[in-house]
Amino acid sequence: MAFKSTLALAGAFASTALAHGTVTGFVTDGTYNQGFLLDYYYQKANSGSFPDIAAWYAENLDNGFVAPDAYGTADINCHKNAQNAALTSSVAAGGTVDFQWSTWPHGIGPVLTYVAACNGECSSVDKTTLKWVKIDESGYDTSTSTWAAQALIDNNNTWTTTVPSTLAAGNYVFRHEIIALHGAGSANGAQNYPQCFNIAITGSGTDSPSGTLGTELYSADDAGILFNPYGTITSYTIPGPALYGSGSGSGSGSSPTTTAASTTKAATTSAPAVTQEASTSSAATPATTSAAPSEGEDDSDDDSCEAEETTTAAATFVPTTLVTRTSTAQASTAPTSGSSTGVALYGQCGGTGYTGSTTCSAGTCTVMNSYYSQCI
Repeated sequence: MAFKSTLALAGAFASTALAHGTVTGFVTDGTYNQGFLLDYYYQKANSGSFPDIAAWYAENLDNGFVAPDAYGTADINCHKNAQNAALTSSVAAGGTVDFQWSTWPHGIGPVLTYVAACNGECSSVDKTTLKWVKIDESGYDTSTSTWAAQALIDNNNTWTTTVPSTLAAGNYVFRHEIIALHGAGSANGAQNYPQCFNIAITGSGTDSPSGTLGTELYSADDAGILFNPYGTITSYTIPGPALYGSGSGSGSGSSPTTTAASTTKAATTSAPAVTQEASTSSAATPATTSAAPSEGEDDSDDDSCEAEETTTAAATFVPTTLVTRTSTAQASTAPTSGSSTGVALYGQCGGTGYTGSTTCSAGTCTVMNSYYSQCI
């Protein structure tokens, strides 16, 4: 093996461990689409190319997030050094997109989805000109004391966004994001994980709402960014612009969260106590869960998490290849992991730290990367 390739492969072991999460695949109205894998960075470095997919390329190779001090840079749009996806998938207005994350370790923070019209081909649009419209948001459910990120974990690391039926047909970039708040009690402690995808919306909608430039989405001192998640939480303001029209999150169709108070583990941070507006949409009813680390008592830096993940990654790394398949059934129900009849189509069936069922009730358990195997 060439020296360059050896270095790149060694880097792949570490980077796969350090990145806390990426969308490894997404389902548009029942059709599975390959997400961007960190392995593709090394394929590109070694060969100059990687598979053509509808997910944007990004170089989130260190600890995998965009920090508040980078909100004014182009990275906040679609992650670090993001580049346009070559292909475009499609979804009907009023349809759903299921975003399937690798095993997500942080159950504290909101989940959001935006769209931006490309006004042409998304494969060549300038990301710094995209104007984002928020179609989905979920923050903290005070009635259950549950963060949206935890609901995503409990739902087999999957989040379902319903596309507003009123949006005009055309080519869009979808921007799906988790904001991890486990360190957000300190300045510059929030962690944004934006992921982008080229998806054409079809249908008879006519609405073309105005959006917000990526560099104007958030400020480092926003109430929902600089936030102590370990104190008494009576409500939480989801950051970013207002939610558009009929958008909804998690596919639950449930009512907005209440403002009843709930209490979580206290921690000493630099963020003041904040009383804020309630979330405008609630998370999905959880499916059977796969194992995920507990966060209730940890408000520390990510270094310990990174060190633990790096230890196991090298021994379990499995190169991945492009897989694109079409399901014959609609993905209207979130996949579950580990039931008596096996894992549902598109559900997780293996990977580092996974403890659920490895048998698929539909499809075949296929290794996507060292952390995620999936029934497809």
